[in-house]
Amino acid sequence: MRYLALDLGTKRTGVAVGDDETGSAMPVAVIDTPSEPALMQAVSAQVRDHEPDAIIVGLPLNMDGTEGKPAQDVRALMERLTARTGLPVHAQDERLTSDAARRRMAETGPVRGRRDDAIAAAIILEEFLGGQS
Repeated sequence: MRYLALDLGTKRTGVAVGDDETGSAMPVAVIDTPSEPALMQAVSAQVRDHEPDAIIVGLPLNMDGTEGKPAQDVRALMERLTARTGLPVHAQDERLTSDAARRRMAETGPVRGRRDDAIAAAIILEEFLGGQS
C-alpha cells in the first residue's frame, strides 16, 4: 500500500509519502495551511499527485499517552479528511517527532526551506510502517 502522511500544524503541514513494500518514507512538501479549507484543498491536491491508498495523520498525544483536546480535534479532522478524499485515515502517535526531525536535519546539515515539517511527516510514516509488521 502507498501512504500519504501529514504532520499537521496551525500554519503549515508537512507531507511525506511511502509504502509498506519498502517500509520507507520520503518527505515531499511543506504546505501552507492557515485554515481548514486551505488544508483540505492542499491535501486533496497531494492525494491527486501521489495517489495514496490511505492517509496517516500525526496524533498529538499528551506525554503520558492520553488524548487531550488537540488529539480530539485531530480525530474529528480525520473524519472530515475521509469524507473529503474517500480514503481511510489512520492516526499515528506523533510525540517527539518534531524534535526527531530537528535532530535528523542537524545530522544531515542545513537544508534550504522549511523541511522540518516534512521530515516530521516522514518520521510519523516510518513509525506507522514499523508498527504494521
